[in-house]
Amino acid sequence: MGNTLAGRLVVAISSRALFDFEEENRLFEATDDRAYMQLQLQRLDEPARPGVAFSLVNKLLAFNGNGSGSGSGAARVEVVILSRNDPVSGMRVFRSAQHYQLAVERGVFTRGQSPWRYLKPLAANLFLSTNEADVRSALQAGVPAARVYPHSARASDAHPDEVRIAFDGDAVLFSDEAERVFRLSGLDAFQSHERERAATPLAPGPFKPLLLALQQLQRQPAERMRIRTALVTARSAPAHERAIRTLMDWAIEVDEAMFLGGLPKGEFLREFEPDFFFDDQTGHVEHAAGHVPSGHVAAGVANL
Repeated sequence: MGNTLAGRLVVAISSRALFDFEEENRLFEATDDRAYMQLQLQRLDEPARPGVAFSLVNKLLAFNGNGSGSGSGAARVEVVILSRNDPVSGMRVFRSAQHYQLAVERGVFTRGQSPWRYLKPLAANLFLSTNEADVRSALQAGVPAARVYPHSARASDAHPDEVRIAFDGDAVLFSDEAERVFRLSGLDAFQSHERERAATPLAPGPFKPLLLALQQLQRQPAERMRIRTALVTARSAPAHERAIRTLMDWAIEVDEAMFLGGLPKGEFLREFEPDFFFDDQTGHVEHAAGHVPSGHVAAGVANL
């Protein structure tokens, strides 16, 4: 029997989400892919700077301890490059990963074609990309996915032994049921709707499977790495109760919950210091990106 990724947390990530290729990308957009390929080849021995999702990937791979790598059955996390880059440019991606001692050994490079279709054979738990179309396709296929904002602030180095991830609630962890009520009928109707249904769990949103996979990973903590999660939502009392009860019904725990009642999320996220934040509304993501690594989840009524 060949190698398998069964039982692992699989993160598929584009090269621009993992590394800072913004200068190279500007050349690509201004000229063509051959000029881009030539530049990447010229810089083959020059490690790319860490990108927005670098800290998240680096810390998740630490769960493998000394058993990281595709040849070890002890590996619990697998990171795969899934990129529109060409194979030549892919060499620099792998060289950069080796420079930072990231155990990234698998990659798919499609030279401009959408790579999201390879998420299924990978059984990916998360897809991070700077390409909105690829992210939307992944979400439609049932894979938790987010468009990384490449100019986001980089993660704090204050928590080297803790993977910190923050999630919005409606249309991310939960369905967009309540958000639809709010948009149709306003805040008072939303609050009444949620108060009356406080004991009725919300339907799952696109990121419930990722939160569940993270909890399973946390139940067998690594020697030097643990996970801390936060729910960061515009909900406030009394609508908070349905969110909490939904997580309880799923037997999923979060470490922190922030019910902000519409306050801007960025400053609160800055204090939490996540390695990544997921939200379905571009306004929230743009504000948060000034403080923490952020990604847009193009799901729910806000993204129709």
